[in-house]
Amino acid sequence: MLRRLLPCLLLILSRASPAYTLEPVPVADGVYAFIGDLGAIGPDNDGEVGNSGFVVGTSGVVVIDTGASYRHGRAMLDAIRRVTEKPVRLVIITHAVQEFLFGSAAFAELGVPLLTHAKSAELMRSRCDRCLENLRSIFGIEALAGTRLVVPTQTIAGSTTLDVGGRTLDLLYFGWASTPGDLAVLDRRSGVLFAGGLVAFGRIPELRDGNLDGWLQALNRLSQAPAQMLVPGHGPVGHAEEIEATASYLRDLDAQVRSLYSGGASLMEALDSAHLPSYAGWSLYPALHRENVLHRYLQLELEELNN
Repeated sequence: MLRRLLPCLLLILSRASPAYTLEPVPVADGVYAFIGDLGAIGPDNDGEVGNSGFVVGTSGVVVIDTGASYRHGRAMLDAIRRVTEKPVRLVIITHAVQEFLFGSAAFAELGVPLLTHAKSAELMRSRCDRCLENLRSIFGIEALAGTRLVVPTQTIAGSTTLDVGGRTLDLLYFGWASTPGDLAVLDRRSGVLFAGGLVAFGRIPELRDGNLDGWLQALNRLSQAPAQMLVPGHGPVGHAEEIEATASYLRDLDAQVRSLYSGGASLMEALDSAHLPSYAGWSLYPALHRENVLHRYLQLELEELNN
């Protein structure tokens, strides 16, 4: 009996105990961001490593991304209520990476609809249960009480415009970039662009799920959007021209790995030789750059096999 009651008791305790708080950063009139830590996801930052935010309209709120856990989603809701009493009308998940989506359970239990790209929903179904197990191994069962995978039931297949809560939002899809279903969200009134996984400021972007050529094309098109301010997936709020930093890293990574590959370097030789000192000051450079070299080398190898 106790074993059956334990999950319920943990959930009750997690809701009753003092939750950590999130402080929204005002970006523009009616637009707020939650800025996460630049490091790797872990207990020292409570999993708060991805950015999220919300837009307040005349009749409601739209949330963009939801954090890495149920309690993160609850903390977002508490923060939103400190800003406005208007109801949350919609949650948009920009891409299928763990620190951007597992807070959705807190919104789903209130009946808030969730929306994402169809490719992201597909990716969530294929792997996010394993991601949740990984998070439980990092934080423990109690800290993840209430956290579950909620796959959005509303999906889109391409760019679209939504009028929700009194704000007009452009949902921009440029094809497979950092993930197959990357969305960016532009609030027309303020010109604030939530770039999701497409852009990172001061942190090495991850190529694990990416299509490098498609990513560069997406960044080129994103830079042409009429954005005044930009909320990246990781890093501080910045300006649209700073998109170029992410593009520069990806181009330099590609050029370096291509040179090593065409020169006959083995995978291990490429991993040991591929250094980009210009980006060494970015967060997680030692680990993520090495992983990116690995992924790009294997992608080039696969391209050669298919030609």
